[in-house]
Amino acid sequence: MKKSFLLTLLTLSSGLAISQVKPFTPQEVFPEDNQKLKFYTVSGERHGPSFFKKFNFPEVEYSPGEVLNFEHYHTVEVMYHWYKVWAEKYPEIVDLYEVGKSFEGRPIIQMTITNKKTGKDTDKPAAYFEGGRHSGEITSSESILWLTQHILENYGKDPEITALVDTKAVYLRPQNNPDGSNLYLRTEQRNRSTVKPHDNDRDGLLDEDPEEDLDGDGVIYQMRKKAVTPEEKEKANFIVDPEDPSKKLMKRVFAGKGDYLVYTEGYDNDGDGSYNEDGIGGLDLHRNYPENWRPDTGGDLTGRGYTQNGAGEFPMSEVESRYTVMWMLTHPNISVVNSMDTRVPMHLRAPSTSKAEERMYPSDLAIYKKMDQLGLSFTAYPWAGDVYETYATRYKVNSMTGDPLKPTPLFGHGPDFGYFYYGSIWYGDELWNNGAMKDYNGDGIYDDFDGLRWDEEANEGKGFKSWTTFQHPVLGEVEIGGFHPKFFGQNGPTWQLENWAKKQALFNLAMAKKLPQLTITDLKVNKLKSGEFEISLEWTNSGELPVALEQAKLVKIVQEDRVSLNFDRELTKGFEDAKVQILDPDLFDKTIYAGYTGVGEKKSATFKVKVTTDEEVKGKIRLSSTRGGFFEKEFTLK
Repeated sequence: MKKSFLLTLLTLSSGLAISQVKPFTPQEVFPEDNQKLKFYTVSGERHGPSFFKKFNFPEVEYSPGEVLNFEHYHTVEVMYHWYKVWAEKYPEIVDLYEVGKSFEGRPIIQMTITNKKTGKDTDKPAAYFEGGRHSGEITSSESILWLTQHILENYGKDPEITALVDTKAVYLRPQNNPDGSNLYLRTEQRNRSTVKPHDNDRDGLLDEDPEEDLDGDGVIYQMRKKAVTPEEKEKANFIVDPEDPSKKLMKRVFAGKGDYLVYTEGYDNDGDGSYNEDGIGGLDLHRNYPENWRPDTGGDLTGRGYTQNGAGEFPMSEVESRYTVMWMLTHPNISVVNSMDTRVPMHLRAPSTSKAEERMYPSDLAIYKKMDQLGLSFTAYPWAGDVYETYATRYKVNSMTGDPLKPTPLFGHGPDFGYFYYGSIWYGDELWNNGAMKDYNGDGIYDDFDGLRWDEEANEGKGFKSWTTFQHPVLGEVEIGGFHPKFFGQNGPTWQLENWAKKQALFNLAMAKKLPQLTITDLKVNKLKSGEFEISLEWTNSGELPVALEQAKLVKIVQEDRVSLNFDRELTKGFEDAKVQILDPDLFDKTIYAGYTGVGEKKSATFKVKVTTDEEVKGKIRLSSTRGGFFEKEFTLK
């Protein structure tokens, strides 16, 4: 077992030549375009839903228009169209490429934005922003799309954006899970995971009990059934919310204390008494990171340890999460990351398994707290903070029992990888909030009650389908209704789209503007006596972040800032007989290790050099910082 795991991991890792990314070429035909197939296959196995009946939602743009706007959500193909347009329009500052293929074989594309004339992207401080990890949480991808357009169209016009592109690199990945996004926008399915088949209910079958659109409206709503029989009454765990004057909302109670049973729309396909418990996919890319990973549910053979639903077979078992992790590890120049989801909404960060004060360096935590406040200044989200405490206890008490909520760990989580493993500022922000714009009943909670009130007040009631009688072939008479899961529950109505995409994008842009930036302030060459010179370099960190968090130093993701001399090899060979000699005997590699440059800190490095030739000698002095940038200056000794 151990050998098999290691061989698998090595095989997967060796296939990831991320530094040799391929140019992006749009693919014209995807599996669902074959309308003759009720199902399509991956690696010879039946996979995915029937695309024989595709839905075109009015909220979605399926073919690119002449102008990009945010009045609709956009399919993967439409987004990729615009990325190709921009790559052709802005070749001086854009590279577009494919970092890998998804489970279904779709390209996962990424864009690098930087001024190529001022140096390579890997020689500059960098930020990375990603959307679309969870297939149904499409607002995050729209925010990446908005940010991309905003940066490109304002380069050369906005001084701060121009300076950012000239001195930094910004990596943008709009669709980390294009299979899931495609499924979400072209079918009635509303999954959150990857589309890779998964045995969610541990019965040995894969994806055998998905949700179904019974009434044919293209949307999976809820079903409520009045409990009639003794067996139904014993299980009934919902009542009509007594606080809701419209009597639309359902409230969960203890089994046997309710009047209704509530299901998601569909059948019990496998006859196990549970409805829709094993839909398409089920693996969670946001539980598949290598930091603090735990086995999937059922993977703990003792029954007494922690497991994590959707975690995958092993860390980075899923290609989509692997492409993110491997990109980060091969690009340690990245200081700031946001890999976004929906729908809390919240600026979400580490830790995910412990209290921040117990595991984070105080100086690092202070930086994170400043970023929390920066985010709130743009978004006004109700929350900003860590996963373990702030996220898990944001509502304070259990709505059923009234008991105080306790901190809850999440394993294999992105923000933990980002800080503890990668030593960066890493957020996993959640966009949108199910319409709960304000606390209408003053109970201190933003919940469905508030979402329904806002829907009726501001959204013309379009976010909630009134309960409508339907004759279910097994359950008998039921009612179908509830919040629209796609364009109210997980994502907002289209007239709210740009508002949420924009304000989140502006926070990400603001973080990128705070990247560390080493700046050379002075280079001096002083002749000491015949044949001896002193070469001094001074620099400062003019950015608003240090070149390394304390955690980054601990895990050795960054090296110390280094200053080195470089001469033609013919001048330095021969040791004592060399024409150019470094007089400090400890500097065999002609490098001074200068520690890590903090915000506003000034540093210097000085070399003493002996020249034994009458010829003019030219050399270069180099300042190298993993996250602060790479710089080279020429000098002359004569």
